[in-house]
Order: sequence, then structure tokens, then C-alpha cells
Amino acid sequence: MNEVIIHPTAIVSPKAELGKSVKIGAFSIIEDDVIIGDNTEIRSSVVIANGARIGKDCKIYSNVIISTEPQDLKFEGEETYVFIGDRNVIREFATINRATKETGKTVIGNDNLLMAYTHVAHDCVFGNNIIMSNVSQIAGHVHIEDWVIFGAYSKVHQFCTVGKHSMLAAGIKIVKDVPPFVLIGREPAKIEGINKIGLRRRGFSQELIDEIEIFYNTILNSGMNNKDGIAEYSKKENIPDEIKNCIQFIEDSKRGIHR
Repeated sequence: MNEVIIHPTAIVSPKAELGKSVKIGAFSIIEDDVIIGDNTEIRSSVVIANGARIGKDCKIYSNVIISTEPQDLKFEGEETYVFIGDRNVIREFATINRATKETGKTVIGNDNLLMAYTHVAHDCVFGNNIIMSNVSQIAGHVHIEDWVIFGAYSKVHQFCTVGKHSMLAAGIKIVKDVPPFVLIGREPAKIEGINKIGLRRRGFSQELIDEIEIFYNTILNSGMNNKDGIAEYSKKENIPDEIKNCIQFIEDSKRGIHR
């Protein structure tokens, strides 16, 4: 069946574009300039404001608010968007703000889980397979790469980047970039090692995991700064692509990395 099901208490604009088999729960509000993909379920008391573009097979739980104006005093009402991909699960009371004119869009990729009370601010870009535990808070202009896991109550300062396959402990504050593959904890935030368990679960070989650990030991634990550590490690032959990406991440960082 491809029938769209809208609870009689929901307020859905006739201008909104709803895909096949979309479900809209009680007391939810869907504004004019909204597109929702096939098989997406919107539960009760959800607000989806103008500028939202939501993909297929998403589940959006009660009291979520998507695509309201950014919490930025420079915002002047310009037309901006939130793009949310496919198969995302967004739990109760999560909020996702639309962008400012600086980038025009806030982006959430595919297959992400945003748990209860999480917040994604304006102009953020999320990759795929990210888990935000309860009450994680992401400031504006933050880039989160694939397969990142946030512990509960963790928070990220604006304009930071969190590298792929990294894992953040509960309650920490990120104020610099987090390079790929690492575990980061304590307060102030500090790299504790690499995310070995996560990498094994995602099919990384033990040989590659060991080499990533050697790389970070050279960068972080040898007494050298980032530049000298990279130069020292780069003397090796046959550097894996994954580590080349780590080097590029560190060299491109504008905020510097947590060490």
C-alpha cells in the first residue's frame, strides 16, 4: 500500500510534498516548503518547518523539531534548508536547525541515530552511520565524518571537525578538531588511544589497526609536534591510504587537533 496516513489532529500544509506510505502522527505540524520521502514515519507532536528535505525510511519520534530558524543573531530570514538523508532515526525532543546564508544548508547523511534531546545547529554537515547519544550538543558549522559515536552529554564547539570512526566519551567538550580513528575522553579532552573495537567491528584488519596505532604514537607520544611527527612517520614506505587520510586531516586542520 502506498497510502499516506495523516492523523486528523495533525496540521499538514497542502503544499508539502509527501512520498508514498508516509505517516504523520497526532498534533504534528508540517509547513509549506517541506519534502518527505517514501515510508518515513512522523510521530506525534513533531514540527517540521519550511526548508526541510527528509529522505526515505526515516523514523522521527515525538516532539522533534526540524528546520526552524538558526540560533544565530546574524540570521535575517533568508531562505535556507535542512537536508536529511535516508533511514535516519531521530528520537524524542531532538532539534535540527536550518542553515544561515553562509552555507545555505544543514546536512544529515544516511543511517544516523540521533538520540533524545540531541541538538544539531545551523550549517552543520553530518556523514553516515553516526550515533549521537542522549543530550549531545553540536554547535554551528561543525563537520562530523562517518561512523562517529558521541557519548551522552558530549558537546562540540563551532567550526570543529570530528574525524571518521572516532568515539567521544560522555560529557566531554570538544574545542579543536578530532582526528580519525581515535578514542577521546577526559576533561579537558584528550586522545586516549585509537578506537580498536569499533575498527574491528567495521572490518579493519589487525595489521591496519596496529599501523594506525603506530602512526598516532609517533604523532602524539614521541615528544614531537604534529609537523615533526608526520615527517618522521612519512619516512616509512607503503603508507596505507587510511593513514594518508589522517595526515591530510591533521595538515588541513584550521583549529588544530586534540592531542
